[in-house]
This record gives sequence, C-alpha cells and structure tokens, in this order.
Amino acid sequence: MNKKAFYDLSYGVYLCTSWDEGRPVGCVANSAMQITSEPATLAVSLNHKNHTNKCVSDTGYFSVCVLAEDCDPTLIGKFGFFSSKDRDKFADFPWKVRGKLPVPDGVKCWFTCRVIDKMETGTHTVFLGEVMDADVLSDGTPMTYAYYHKVLKGKTAANAPTYQAEEKGGGRYVCKICGYVYDGKVPFEQLPDDWVCPVCGAPKSQFEKR
Repeated sequence: MNKKAFYDLSYGVYLCTSWDEGRPVGCVANSAMQITSEPATLAVSLNHKNHTNKCVSDTGYFSVCVLAEDCDPTLIGKFGFFSSKDRDKFADFPWKVRGKLPVPDGVKCWFTCRVIDKMETGTHTVFLGEVMDADVLSDGTPMTYAYYHKVLKGKTAANAPTYQAEEKGGGRYVCKICGYVYDGKVPFEQLPDDWVCPVCGAPKSQFEKR
C-alpha cells in the first residue's frame, strides 16, 4: 500500500469542544464533514485516547470550530498536543459559550451539535451530530491540512486519524512537545531565550537537536 495516496485526500483543521462536568474541553480534529443539509448534520472522528471523546460520549454534545489560516497557531498546539484531562486548554484563550458549548474567540466559524448516532472503529469514534446552531466569526480563509503542514510546518499528533510515522532527519532542532521543526533564517542558538514554538508555545528549552 502506498500511504502517500492518503495525503491527496482533502482535510481541514478544526477544534472539537465539549463539556466535562461544566469545565470546557477540546481537541484538534482534522476529520470532520457535513453529512446532510436538511436536517443539517456533521460527523467528526475522535481518537479513543482523547479525553474529549469521553466527554462527547458522556454529554451527547460537541462543537466543530473551523480554523482560519491567520488564526493563532498556538490554538493548534495547545488543543492538539496536550490532554484536556491534565490541562485547561481554554485558560490561555478568550472564549464564550456559543450555542450552549465552549468556543474560542479565535476561530473562523462554529457549529454546535447534538449526538444522534456514532460508529466505533478500532481506534476512533465517529460521532454524527445534528446541528443545533452555527455562526461565522471572521472572514479568514479556512485552513487546510496541507496549509498546516506546508506553511506552518506543523506536525500531526499521534492520536489524529491522519497520523503517519515520519522518518527523523539529522541536524535539525525539533520541538519535543509537538514535533515542529525549526528552519528559520536565524541560527537556533542565536534565538532569544524567551522565544517559543510557533505551534504549541513550548519554550526554547523544549527543543532538541536531531
């Protein structure tokens, strides 16, 4: 099987949010799609290991938030490479309850859904949700998975449906948290001490040379 074929499938970059006994939780999802228009339904795929998966199952509700190309990249880093079970991912970002679910201010648009069905796979749950409400917050261009990789140089979390193990090269500084590879014009050693990873916000000390 040539796994490179999967790179030609189209994906977006989304946040999926829910509640954990009144506490906002969420994770990055790149497999979300509209299923029907009337009634409007969306489907999202979440890894069994994601705490958000459990919260969606427990509450029966989730939101899908579309990210724009000009969004704060640390949204992807914080929501994609940490667990809501251990960290308050919403602490560093302004957010509001929209359509009865937590939604960060920095997203392009959002949909809130009530779970009406689900399908289990060996590693993921595909939740089917009836859209209860939706709105547009900005005019930015929706971020694609290709843009995330090619422009932001982002990596894929191991829990993502599209994750594929990558070969490690040598002589590069790599973020130990999210896998971002620094390739800036300024030598890594000359970056200021307060420099942080543009994807997940990890400090310079969390980078290692490979």
